[in-house]
Amino acid sequence: MKRLLYILVLLLLPYSVSAKTKAEKMGWNLAVQTFTFYPTDLCTVIDKSLELGVKYLEVFPGQKIGGKWGDRVFDYNLDVSTCKELLKYTASKGVKIVGTGVFVPGKSDEWEREFAFAKTMKLDYISCEPALEDWNLVERLAKKTGIKISVHNHPQPSEYWTPMNLLNAINHRSKLLGSCADVGHWLRCGLMPLECMRVLDGRIVSLHFKDIVDGDDFESMHDTIWGEGIIKMPSLLRELKRQKFKGWFVIEYEYRVGDLMGAIKKSIENFNRMVEEMH
Repeated sequence: MKRLLYILVLLLLPYSVSAKTKAEKMGWNLAVQTFTFYPTDLCTVIDKSLELGVKYLEVFPGQKIGGKWGDRVFDYNLDVSTCKELLKYTASKGVKIVGTGVFVPGKSDEWEREFAFAKTMKLDYISCEPALEDWNLVERLAKKTGIKISVHNHPQPSEYWTPMNLLNAINHRSKLLGSCADVGHWLRCGLMPLECMRVLDGRIVSLHFKDIVDGDDFESMHDTIWGEGIIKMPSLLRELKRQKFKGWFVIEYEYRVGDLMGAIKKSIENFNRMVEEMH
């Protein structure tokens, strides 16, 4: 009987190994930005993420948790006991919260609480937009905790809408500090995503990866299925490969018209196909 089980394990091993996509083997992991399903609660988004085949999440600050936690929200006000309950719950579901964002504090003293929360929740990174005067504090806390800072590029008046602005702020600082590269915002702001990535060579922590349609203004250039819009995704993937990027491709799909789940599933299929076709 033991011999039979041993043979079965050997037969099944190649299938378990090959279950990883080419992207995952490269250290490229898909994650769902939970704001995609706003205003749905976190527990429900976890189920939606699993339906999509995605096991990593980036949770937006202030999201209702749902389930046994009801209207309690995901932010640094959660007590340690609740954080541990949530960690146990996500583990039981087979998912992991890898980041939170976009965190934009109103006061400098919020950073200590945010990093403490991120450490308790075992996050890999915080997506955020620090005030320029807070960088010394943010860098010190990142070094202390090992938690990465992934700076998002909201459009103006955000300080970090261009990659050079971000690079000027962090280039002389720890490599724990980098970019949450929202390729859609770059193109909507008239910047070329490929050139922006090259500016940030080696400093990209995560991406809000997306494709968008052409339009006359910011609002009309809405999200669309990956590979079907105007962003040249294969060239971005090749550049990330050249940079030896390892990190998170966060699905932030904010055009909630029609079949949202279907659009995301197709985006994931196209992403994996583009990676497979990449040389």
